[in-house]
Amino acid sequence: MMEKLFHIRAKLFRRANLLASVMALAVGACVSSVQSAHAQWAVYDGAAHVQTVLIAARELQQIDNQITSLANQAQMLVNQAKNLALLPLSTLSTLQSTISQTTALLAQAQNIAYSVQSVEQKYQQAYTSISSGMSDSSLFSQAQTRWQNSVGGFEDALKLQARVVGNIPSDSSAMTQLVSASQTSTGALQAAQAGNQLLALQSRQLSDIQAELAANGRATALQQARDAATEAESEAQYQHFSQHDAYVPGTVSMFGSSGN
Repeated sequence: MMEKLFHIRAKLFRRANLLASVMALAVGACVSSVQSAHAQWAVYDGAAHVQTVLIAARELQQIDNQITSLANQAQMLVNQAKNLALLPLSTLSTLQSTISQTTALLAQAQNIAYSVQSVEQKYQQAYTSISSGMSDSSLFSQAQTRWQNSVGGFEDALKLQARVVGNIPSDSSAMTQLVSASQTSTGALQAAQAGNQLLALQSRQLSDIQAELAANGRATALQQARDAATEAESEAQYQHFSQHDAYVPGTVSMFGSSGN
């Protein structure tokens, strides 16, 4: 658009120069005619001719002003187009993939899932239902379940920690690309989009920290619950032991001797 306007402007200037040249030649011819044919009473109105040239010059100046105005408007449109240009870089798919992987790890929680219903049900079965009326085999079975829960909780926490650490290189690469895109943006929209993607990256990192804290807290809580249940289990086992008949001394024969 800018090039077309400049071409039009140059063309008009060329026409103006040509018109001025023609007028100059015409004036010269008229003067010569007057001088050569003075006896024929030829009349040349110089004032009218000058007035005509001035009017043509003003019209050319108006056209030049219009071309300048159009050029400024075209430049304004170009700047607006730059401000509305979209950022060619998008990290959304990578962020969504990373969040999906973290969510999948949380869903794979062993034995006791991240669910209020699951916690209530399995905690009641393995941690708060211990009583002296239970058999030794039942007490052992529950103790085995609590041990498996604790081991599984620590394993889940370690897996999630490995996932969070594994995200660091890709996060660093995405941050470098987004900062570079923001610094080299051609308009306000590209800069804003780069900033929004940086905020999205930070939000995803915060969700990783939240998930890691939840996994660590779950592992710690399972171990603490196991320790508390172990105390109740020890009390039940003591009750079992104390219910047996008291020890009654008797004669013991050693080495087949019947004497001392």
